[in-house]
Amino acid sequence: MLVALGGVLPLAIIAGLWLWGPRAQLSGVGPALVGVPAVLAVLLLATKRRSVELHDGTLDVRAALFRQRVAVAQLDLDRARIVDLAERTELRPVVKTGGMSMPGFHAGRFRLREKFAKAFCLLTDRRRVLWLPLRDGKDQLLLSLEQPQALLDALKGARG
Repeated sequence: MLVALGGVLPLAIIAGLWLWGPRAQLSGVGPALVGVPAVLAVLLLATKRRSVELHDGTLDVRAALFRQRVAVAQLDLDRARIVDLAERTELRPVVKTGGMSMPGFHAGRFRLREKFAKAFCLLTDRRRVLWLPLRDGKDQLLLSLEQPQALLDALKGARG
């Protein structure tokens, strides 16, 4: 979808204008024919950058072009849960405040449906999402993981 809407469609429009449009108005088409695929390539590569690591009492989440580090002590692990966003609709991201979003992939900072709460998201599968609220009551993490329970157990173990 990203390739079609972000790359092929704009290039087709630019090429069509260049071939059939007035040549005098299209002197800047050359850079666009190079720039659009370059930006698309960067975005496609960025979507592959996904990692969640726990080391030295800090949870480090990398999601595309974005990164969030949170000390384990800041997490409210007693409230943390593995949720299905189809059932917990209040936790769905609705407004992107500093992130990247496309069907099946949300990365970065978002506002959630309930009370416009803030969340850092790395979502690829909405059925098994680790919800990690912070103790401040304002922020939270939403993470799609292959083994969410393993990370939750490791966080509880790191808490001491």
